[in-house]
Amino acid sequence: MTKRLLRFPLWRKLKNMTGFQVFLILFLTLLSIFMMLPIIYLFNHAFKPASELFKYPPTFMVDHPTLKNFSDLILATKSSAVPVTRYLFNNIISTSLTVLVASLFSILCAFALSKGKFPGKNLLFSTIVISLMFAPETVQIPRYFVISNLGLIDTYWAHVLPLVAMPVGVFLMKQFIDQIPNEMLEAARLEGANELRLLTNVIVPLSLPAVATVAILSFQGAWSNLETSTFFIEDETMKTLPFYVLTLTSGLGNSVARQGVAAAATLLMFIPNLVFFLLLQRKVIDTMMHSGIK
Repeated sequence: MTKRLLRFPLWRKLKNMTGFQVFLILFLTLLSIFMMLPIIYLFNHAFKPASELFKYPPTFMVDHPTLKNFSDLILATKSSAVPVTRYLFNNIISTSLTVLVASLFSILCAFALSKGKFPGKNLLFSTIVISLMFAPETVQIPRYFVISNLGLIDTYWAHVLPLVAMPVGVFLMKQFIDQIPNEMLEAARLEGANELRLLTNVIVPLSLPAVATVAILSFQGAWSNLETSTFFIEDETMKTLPFYVLTLTSGLGNSVARQGVAAAATLLMFIPNLVFFLLLQRKVIDTMMHSGIK
C-alpha cells in the first residue's frame, strides 16, 4: 500500500515535509474552508423557500431547494416601467467603461510616478497614499459639484468619472513597476523607443498581474455601485441594475414580503464579481508578491 501511495507526486511531497509544514497546510486549508462559508451561505440562502427563510433557529444549508425566488424576481421585474434589461445594459456599459478608463489612468499615473523625473513626485505619491485613508462620503459633495458643473448629469460618464481615480490602483501599479529594472528601459530608449512605446511594449506586458488586479478592483467597485445612480442620475432609464435591485428590496428589513426576491437578487449581483475574480485571481496573487505588500 505504501509503495502505491509513493507513486503519487502529492504524497511524495507530503512525505518530505516537516511536521510544522503539514500542520500549516492543514491550518490554512481549514481557514480557507471557513472563509468560504459566507459564499456557501449566500448560494444556499437564494434557493431557500419562504418556510426556511424564516425558520427558527435558522439553518445554514437549504433542505428543500427551490427556484421560486428567481421566478418571483422575474415577475417583479415585469411590473417595472423601465425594462430590467435596460438597467442591466446600463450596468454593463458603465462598468466596462470604468474598468478600461480606471486601469488606463492608473497605469499612466503609476508609470510617471515610478520611472518619471519631475519636481514634487514624492509629494504627489505621498498625497495619493494619504488619500487611501479618506472615506468615500468625505468627497461626495465635491464629486457632485464636479459632475454637475461638467454637465454630465444623466450620462454614462456620471457613472464612470467618480470611479476613475483609484488611489489603491495607482499604489499597486507603482509598486509593481518599481520592480522593472531601469536598465531595460534605457536599452529600449537606445533602440529608439519613445515613452509611449515604452509603456505599451515594455511596462504593460511586464505589469499584467497588476493590471488584472486593478481591473478586478475597479470592476467590483463599479458593478455594485449605488452612489452614481442615486446622486448623479435623475433619468430612470440611465440608472443601473444595483439601484433597481435596491428598489425591489428597500424597506424589507422587518418585512416578510420579497425576502426571497432579495436573496435571489443578491446572488445574481454577486456572481459576476465571483467569476471575474476567479478568472484573474492568479494575477492578483502575483501582484501581491511583487508590490511590496508584506
